[in-house]
Amino acid sequence: MNLKVLIIEDDPDVRLGCEQALQLEGISTESAGSVEEARRYLCADFPGVIVSDIRLPRMDGITFQRELTRTDPELPVVLITGHGDISMAVQAMKDGAYDFIQKPFPPEQLVEVVRRAIEKRQLVLEVRELRHRLEGRDHIEARLIGQSSGMVRVRELIAGLANSAADVLIQGETGSGKELVARCLHEASPRYKGNYVAINCGGLPDTLFESEIFGHEAGAYTGAGKRRVGRIEHANGGTLFLDEIESMPIPMQIKLLRVLQERTLERLGSNATIPVDCRVIAATKVDLRLLAEQGLFRADLYYRLSVATLTLPPLRERREDIPLLFQHFLLQAAARHDRPVPAIDTARIHILLGYHWPGNVRELRNVADRCVLGIECGAPPFGKEISDRPLPLHETVDAFERALIADALQRNQGSLARSAEDLCIPKTTLHDKIRKYGL
Repeated sequence: MNLKVLIIEDDPDVRLGCEQALQLEGISTESAGSVEEARRYLCADFPGVIVSDIRLPRMDGITFQRELTRTDPELPVVLITGHGDISMAVQAMKDGAYDFIQKPFPPEQLVEVVRRAIEKRQLVLEVRELRHRLEGRDHIEARLIGQSSGMVRVRELIAGLANSAADVLIQGETGSGKELVARCLHEASPRYKGNYVAINCGGLPDTLFESEIFGHEAGAYTGAGKRRVGRIEHANGGTLFLDEIESMPIPMQIKLLRVLQERTLERLGSNATIPVDCRVIAATKVDLRLLAEQGLFRADLYYRLSVATLTLPPLRERREDIPLLFQHFLLQAAARHDRPVPAIDTARIHILLGYHWPGNVRELRNVADRCVLGIECGAPPFGKEISDRPLPLHETVDAFERALIADALQRNQGSLARSAEDLCIPKTTLHDKIRKYGL
């Protein structure tokens, strides 16, 4: 983890001297002339330390240090003091400041104090990251339900990508759970305390697209009565989720590409450059590469977004997850509607396994809702549409058998003996079927 130092000093000569002293030692820096200017560099779990002068315009360094300590008690703040400020600095250390340096000071003293502060911050962030990843692992499995190889792979990819800053492209059919995956990526990442901002690119009219995403200044156009912070800026320190990215107008794709490359933006009606630090997760239900080849999507934006690609399997390719998913949705629906959980027999599970599920997990959840509400009609039990396009018999039988075995293994924590007893088959037969179905 490459930590940095945020220097807050209103004297440009002192600020430049601090930057040069640290940069010569290979330490990355950002600098600001005031607390207000410094805020734009800060985010949840700030990856670095703060070096701040006590005497600053508007808000002073002591007040800012107390504010930072309340937000993150383990964030090291080093104060720069004048001769008359030593008693204040000592009190600040009692209140949570890491250390103080008295002007004038040699560069070596600044470097030594900052190195110690960085080592402390590094350890704190590593412990937080480990704790969060351990918590997030259980959280992801509770939300992305399924024991199929496809879903196991998805969860592994999320765990591997969560701690990365790389932008991610999620590909999957409508209803396959793309936004849920995006939320899991955000919540399992170091940015989980920042904002998660979702934009449906297909749901915004072209006339409002630029203002909604990039924001605008007062008077930027007719009707713009006051400044508006755009969605990208609002996601600073967090995650920006762009759903149906294929629907984004080409002119907006050009502007988004610049934001992704420069990590800065300009509001409509302003020439001021605003730095943004957000992770971008895009989702699509189509082949973006093919669209790019056809000139319907910018190829450079596609390659920028697809640093890491995560493909979600459709429900028909993970049928063994259907019984568990359906039971989960029944429990949710029963709690939501204050209704009893209906009993599901083998015949109904057979029908679910035989359906092709064009609406994927979303459609399965809707069927569970209707089942709990008792508004399914017709035969078979879940309505006529469930059996319109059944699978061939051998595929249905295989899917049903695989689902039953997977469910038995899960209920018995993977025990072959107990699972075989539940299924009333010899252990050797069960072992052969586990190998056959890749369980």
